[in-house]
Amino acid sequence: MSTTMKGAEVAKAMKETLIREAEALKEKGILPCLTIIRVGARPDDLAYERGAKKRMELIGIECRVRELPEDISQREFEKEFQKINQDPSVHGILLFHPLPDHLDEKPVKSIIHPYKDVDCMSDVNIAKVFAGDETGFAPCTAEAVVRMLDHYGIDPKGRKVTVVGRSMVVGKPLAMLLLDRHGTVTLCHTRTADLEEECRKAQILVAAAGKAGMITEAMTGQDAVVVDVGINVDENDRLCGDVDFDAVEPRASYISPVPGGVGSVTTSVLAAHVLRGARYLNSIFV
Repeated sequence: MSTTMKGAEVAKAMKETLIREAEALKEKGILPCLTIIRVGARPDDLAYERGAKKRMELIGIECRVRELPEDISQREFEKEFQKINQDPSVHGILLFHPLPDHLDEKPVKSIIHPYKDVDCMSDVNIAKVFAGDETGFAPCTAEAVVRMLDHYGIDPKGRKVTVVGRSMVVGKPLAMLLLDRHGTVTLCHTRTADLEEECRKAQILVAAAGKAGMITEAMTGQDAVVVDVGINVDENDRLCGDVDFDAVEPRASYISPVPGGVGSVTTSVLAAHVLRGARYLNSIFV
């Protein structure tokens, strides 16, 4: 019988440590602050925003939201971003994606302060992730996978790990994080030859391709650890992952659900990054 890896349990375990870290900063006169920058009002952005604000409040982090009009010009967008970037009271910036088609993200990626880049937008932080430099900020979702494995006592060291998905948001940085934990990592994608066999060989299988139900029973090795990072909407308008949970669950030793899995941990990782950013920006390197 498999164990369901619940994100709420991981977040709960992280909570007390994060609260103590926030209180320690406040004792030094530092009020940790996250600013969310949202262009327009997409329903999925608003849903994540509500969850993030609630998590920050529980930890003791101020959370501001800067909503920009959907038709904002590139010049004004960059101007507003830079105001927040230069605000000394802000310790973390989270920019919601995707931006409207007429906006280019590259200029703000190049100017964001690396210590405020709590979800790994900048080349500085992604380079640190690939270099194994722990002073950088990994993408929150990628780090949430590692936090979940740690919580359930699953060590990638020496294990065959397959990550399906090659985005810079999850797949590639996650592969680097797992390599740092001494996993033997294979990075696959939807065009990998004999993807089924590559997945079946994995002792730890991470699905992050963004395709509903693509990981089937036939692609899962007996007693594999299966982590589902996918967020999709099925034909009944219900959230689902990249893994066919009902089919795969009997074969897995551990499996994460969608919803209620990795996504539930990302806001806690975000909070941890904001607190670390506040320490860095105030020259507290501990």
